[in-house]
Amino acid sequence: MALEDDIAILASAPLFNLLDRDALRLVAFAAESRNLRAGDTLFRKGDRSDGGFVVAKGAIALDAQDDGSPAAFVAGPGAVIGKAALFARIERPATATATARDATTVIRVSPSLMRRVLEEFPNAAAAMEQAMAEELTRLSRGLEQVRQKLIAIDGEEIPAKMPDGEE
Repeated sequence: MALEDDIAILASAPLFNLLDRDALRLVAFAAESRNLRAGDTLFRKGDRSDGGFVVAKGAIALDAQDDGSPAAFVAGPGAVIGKAALFARIERPATATATARDATTVIRVSPSLMRRVLEEFPNAAAAMEQAMAEELTRLSRGLEQVRQKLIAIDGEEIPAKMPDGEE
């Protein structure tokens, strides 16, 4: 893919859409593109991560069960796979495989590349930190709602404790 195409794909992806054009150019230039045939495995559950991925073309099926059952989630163009793996080397929580119907291209962004981008573009780093904090807050609130519903089913009443101290 051409550099401009990669920049456009990255600009449409969550988190990367917070980067300005120069930062996107750096990522697109330094990142690695991988082409996968239908059925190729990008990584397996339990593998140590080597970065996050943006789906450029095709689709990646993510299977947390890793038992051959149909994938619970399919990531298409513009999706980010492994947000945490953009920043740290972690254990993969699912197996990722190119879907049987599509040849797939992904853009791999290593933690060292992300660190470089965030050091050179501190405003982008602050925007990403804010976006991830908001996402974590939404997740925590959603989990609290589920907890409250489960408590209601059991007939118990326990006061809600929100992450930011709200009730």
